[in-house]
Amino acid sequence: MARRRILSLWLPRLPADRIQRKLFRSGERDNGRSCVILAKQNNALVISALNDAAARLGLTVGLPLANARAICPDIDVFDTDEIADAQTLNGIADWCDRFTPLVALDPPHGLLLDITGCAHLFGGEAALMNALCGALTRQGFVVSAAIAGTPACARALTRHAHGRVVAPGEELEAVAPLPVFTLGADDAITRGLRRAGLKTIGDVAARGRHEIAARFGAAFTVLLEQALGQGDTPINPRRPPPDYIVEKRFAEPIATDSAIATTLADLARTLIAAMEKQGKGARHLETGFFRTDGAVRVIAVETGRPVARGEIVDRLFRERLDALADPLDPGFGFDLVRLSAVRTESVVQEQRDLDARVQDNDEVAALIDRIAARIGGHRVVVHLPQETHIPERASFLAPAQQHLVAAMHAEWPACIGSEPPLRPLRMLARPEPIEVTAMFPDGPPAQFKWRHRQCLIVYVEGPERIAMEWWKRGEQALSPEPDDEFMRLHPPQGEVAVARADGSALTRDYFRAEDKEGVRYWLYREGICGREVQTFRWFLHGMFA
Repeated sequence: MARRRILSLWLPRLPADRIQRKLFRSGERDNGRSCVILAKQNNALVISALNDAAARLGLTVGLPLANARAICPDIDVFDTDEIADAQTLNGIADWCDRFTPLVALDPPHGLLLDITGCAHLFGGEAALMNALCGALTRQGFVVSAAIAGTPACARALTRHAHGRVVAPGEELEAVAPLPVFTLGADDAITRGLRRAGLKTIGDVAARGRHEIAARFGAAFTVLLEQALGQGDTPINPRRPPPDYIVEKRFAEPIATDSAIATTLADLARTLIAAMEKQGKGARHLETGFFRTDGAVRVIAVETGRPVARGEIVDRLFRERLDALADPLDPGFGFDLVRLSAVRTESVVQEQRDLDARVQDNDEVAALIDRIAARIGGHRVVVHLPQETHIPERASFLAPAQQHLVAAMHAEWPACIGSEPPLRPLRMLARPEPIEVTAMFPDGPPAQFKWRHRQCLIVYVEGPERIAMEWWKRGEQALSPEPDDEFMRLHPPQGEVAVARADGSALTRDYFRAEDKEGVRYWLYREGICGREVQTFRWFLHGMFA
């Protein structure tokens, strides 16, 4: 088994580089002016980052703004923006996916790439590192990189020696002459090592591990051993690697819709062929478009059933691209297009020649996938029944792609012959209060006022008593926990009002009433007089067709 190889990437001028790139895109050139970024520390403004021009003047990180003004009165000053810096670092991490899917953040201004087994695709480790650093330099970033067998060793090298490629087993020799601050330990530990006369990593490594642990803690000892190649810890990628990946690189970037469509169709066929060998179908697919200027656009689609046909994958992405609110901008062209099957499932073969139901289900699933690709999977929903007699909880909404099979096999209450329905076809989102005149306090309604309209009741049926289940006191839903996007589009409707001290809802007595115009309503009286409430309240909950 090949030993792990880690490429550490450090961008020491990231905040300043971000600002200068922004100025360049807006048409303002820096003309070599000094630029510093300020942060507040101990109620004082100090330099948190700077560009090369400011560094050549003798300015350093941590220098107070007043001292910097004394050295260079005309420096350009900007406030720190950690959110924008993090977004920039994430954008660079997205771009680095072209080299390996295992990319981890190394805050505040670093990345770790696991390049084990993929360096040969780029001509070797040195060629891969040179290509990566060269591209980022052309994009306007100051970069330092190194490759080693452990993240701690590679990270230490980037802080002092750019471009080093450490062969397996040579980590000790590589980091021994480096200053102790390159380990990235706390400032207190670094100062303590210097006071003890241990100025380099080699000096620290020459001392006994028990001495180091007793003075500086076990965590620092573990970090030291990892830097020396005597211990290791895996990196934490931003996202798990996809199950299957296919990609196509272009010597001449593509920008036309026809070229993009042809590339997607070819990649879809290649991906499906790779999955067919393992009997897999795709449930979640992503396409990454890598522009020559470093921008990356990722388009994702989901399917209700495992997809094992290339033309279906191609059609779903065509639908998704056509419906984008922010159209795909090729800029100067895409030099890499990648298609990934992020989540796959085993394909279950079913007889389709004689079973028309299976064919119909497939057509419905394909239609839902196409609609979801165009308008979003959270907007295509199905209704599923729940085991409860509370009216507003009798069903709940669920994403159709994940719950299509459950919806097809759901059992709903059957109609009773020629009897009129017991529940209205239309229920209000929330029961609306009404003013009711009843024949006697706990009798059926005779007339009611709703939305400034007086309704005289000529026929009435009821009551039908519905009470909150005593074993579900205080519960608001029985449905699966939805995600935030689904809740935003489909907020819960008709929540039960909790009005009793034990957390349960009041008893309801429902009536089916018809006014003199033939309109039929569904009313209820809330509470039991003398036991739950002192005065009844009436609500309109729905209307029959």
